[in-house]
Amino acid sequence: MILPVVAYGNPVLRKICDDIKPDYPGLEKLILDMWHTVYNSNGVGLAAPQINKPIRLFVIDTLQIVKDFEKEDFIKYPGEEPIKQIFINAKIVEEWGEEWAYNEGCLSIPKVREDIMRPKQLKLQYLDENFSPHEKEFHGITARVIQHEYDHIEGKLFIDYLSLLKKRLIKKKLDDISKGKVKVDYRMLFQK
Repeated sequence: MILPVVAYGNPVLRKICDDIKPDYPGLEKLILDMWHTVYNSNGVGLAAPQINKPIRLFVIDTLQIVKDFEKEDFIKYPGEEPIKQIFINAKIVEEWGEEWAYNEGCLSIPKVREDIMRPKQLKLQYLDENFSPHEKEFHGITARVIQHEYDHIEGKLFIDYLSLLKKRLIKKKLDDISKGKVKVDYRMLFQK
């Protein structure tokens, strides 16, 4: 099932999310619905708060970037391969490397894109869909997508990294999104 994406302004997007356990009700279906939702909206990642669930769960598929950009974003790191993965109860252990700019957008903040600076590499602890533990390093665009989705489960949005001036310049767009005055080709849930 394709779920509505929560729009900017909904308090769930500002919550620090809760860990989940293997007996979380309907988890397998929720994950499947998240994949359907991210593909329906042409995204590369989706975090549970974006579908109104304040839990530490996100999915990413950087194969979508390869399709769109024909690997140009993966060339920065030899050997970096696109991934399709589920992350449960993720915790960033460490971030390092030179910060680099990338033009980010968000399904919850449609029609707003800005260059955001983030470190090039990270080490992440997480559980997979079978609740098996992993600790792994990611770099390049894969690290970027993980950082963006990880921010969602920490109650942060990419616009939080903008200067005060940039925030003022997009304030009207953000206000319009929070009031439902935006047209997109995927389902959205607006705050009443």
